[in-house]
Amino acid sequence: MDVLILGQPSLETLLTRVAWCAELLAYGWAVRKLDERWYPAVATLNSVLTSGFFLSLVYFTGQARSPYINLVPTVPLMMALVHPRHAGPAIGGGITSTLGVLGLMLATRDSVPHALGWACMVGSSTFFATYASGQLRKAQAAESEARLERARRESLEKLAVADRHRAQTEKLATVGRLAASVMHEINNPLAFVRSNLDFLRTEVLAQQLPDETRQELQEVMDETRTGVERIRQIVSDLKGFSRMDQEEPSECALADVVTDAARLAGVRLKHVAKLKVEVPAELPEVFATRRRLAQVLLNLLVNAGDALEEAKVQGGEVTVRGVAEGGRVTLMVEDNGPGIPPEVLPRVFDTFFTTKGPEKGTGLGLSISRELVERFGGTLRAENRPEGGARLCLELPVHAPTTTTTPLPLGEGRGEGI
Repeated sequence: MDVLILGQPSLETLLTRVAWCAELLAYGWAVRKLDERWYPAVATLNSVLTSGFFLSLVYFTGQARSPYINLVPTVPLMMALVHPRHAGPAIGGGITSTLGVLGLMLATRDSVPHALGWACMVGSSTFFATYASGQLRKAQAAESEARLERARRESLEKLAVADRHRAQTEKLATVGRLAASVMHEINNPLAFVRSNLDFLRTEVLAQQLPDETRQELQEVMDETRTGVERIRQIVSDLKGFSRMDQEEPSECALADVVTDAARLAGVRLKHVAKLKVEVPAELPEVFATRRRLAQVLLNLLVNAGDALEEAKVQGGEVTVRGVAEGGRVTLMVEDNGPGIPPEVLPRVFDTFFTTKGPEKGTGLGLSISRELVERFGGTLRAENRPEGGARLCLELPVHAPTTTTTPLPLGEGRGEGI
């Protein structure tokens, strides 16, 4: 660089650059080692020394005629860019550059107005550099404060939502415990009703009655017994769903699971839609917890009924289909309702996301259902049917029974014995 600028090597400029490099290395070491509170002072000192070394290069390369003289006004601007967090480096570098360029101009016996003009130019550069860095710091502080305020508001909103859902969850848990207690209490009088009904049936039919009256009474008794059995079955199913203990997964037939869920869902869908079950009894077994799978299916069926009821669909239908393909079994719960809106479809399994009113949904049903299905190695996805309506697909791997192989005696089977 000295050869290109001066036309010959210069020991003074070489030593200046070596000293400048040593100062920068010392500055880098100090920034890493010293405490943060010392950074403004160290940065200001580095800015002053940097300006001094640069002015030394100007002095050794021709003073007022140096090719570097035109870069002196940029020194404060560079210090403001390198150290934007503090004003000291820009001010220190600007003052050093202003006094230095004034001294260089006067040392070369240049005119005083010309020297003052250079000093004013460098001073103006210092002012604008300091002002710009100050505005940048204010903008950064305002942005940081706005970001913190936004994060604080989001945290408060999330906390409020979590508190509401926690209260709702606790309320549901309390209702579940109360329902379990009520169902337990129902069983006792229900057993008396069944026993007394059997007694009445036996006694009444043992009387000498006309055949027509006997037939009518027998039909009434049978229908009553069927109703009592249905109540007992519903109570039994609800009691099973309210159990808090964890059951171990085992082999289970999906046709039986669908039967359990459909029996309970029939109470909800009775006045809303027609429930159709198309699940072959010969579907392969899966390895899962029967009650948990029934709980998932019940939730899907109830959701379908809610969608049909909300859309006021005439002739609503909910269908459960079962197919087996490639080592996996798929259950599809379909309805002929309006389907899932495209903007809602990606979020249907998000926790606490729901399109229902606060009195109907908490946004936990589908997320918990997917979590339960994934525990059994399956998947749960939502889509819209081409012909209209929603479809929830529950896919599970087929259970492969383990077989034990009895070792053959030596000399039997394939090959020869050893």
